[in-house]
Amino acid sequence: MAALRRTLQVATLAAGTRRALAGSLAGSCLADRCLWDKLHAQPRPGRVPTFDWFFGFEEAQGLLLPLLQGAQAARPLRVLDVGCGTSSLSVGLYAKCPHPVDVLGVDFSPVAVAHMNNILEGGQGQTPLCPGHPASRLRFMQADAQNLEPVASGSFQLVLDKGTWDAVARGGLPGAYQLLSECLRVLSPQGTLIQFSDEDPDVRLPCLEQGSPGWSVTVQEMGPFRGITYFAYLVQGSH
Repeated sequence: MAALRRTLQVATLAAGTRRALAGSLAGSCLADRCLWDKLHAQPRPGRVPTFDWFFGFEEAQGLLLPLLQGAQAARPLRVLDVGCGTSSLSVGLYAKCPHPVDVLGVDFSPVAVAHMNNILEGGQGQTPLCPGHPASRLRFMQADAQNLEPVASGSFQLVLDKGTWDAVARGGLPGAYQLLSECLRVLSPQGTLIQFSDEDPDVRLPCLEQGSPGWSVTVQEMGPFRGITYFAYLVQGSH
């Protein structure tokens, strides 16, 4: 359990370290894979193997676990984490969800994917992850979230986007709408897409409503976490 708690711990960096990371991204194109490869290769302070922008699985589980419990018709529940980076979201679902889940984390950074596979397999002195249910699975794959061609349409009951829209939108809304289109393509008609962001609903909701015709779009406030209020934007099909 101690190893699991270390894995799921949100990397609480010193203020100076956070400012340095923010400075390295300022003015950068967040669609640049080399930028993310460099970021994911940086040492993590305090031996915490994951790093979360916004917040981690511990803060999100209150929303995610009841949602997964209510979707037990499909077994195992298929979950896609787009732009997973080195976040604790995927590993948290795999290790703590009491229902069987088949979790796939995708990221266009091979450095991030290699790091997450290393965590899963127990590399660098870490204990291999144990699933919260014996039938659960966790995999990581290198793929561009704006072109999820290897992923079959309608194959996931839950799609998670924690900050990926925010990063892609820095390069222009057309890319963000392409990301949204791919997320909805791989989502089952009765499924749910959740975008986690700190962007205000007055800005995000009109974009999601425009890009998701025929889907229901709602928002839930989260936090504040470390003094910041976040939002969970839910795009849902018919239930």
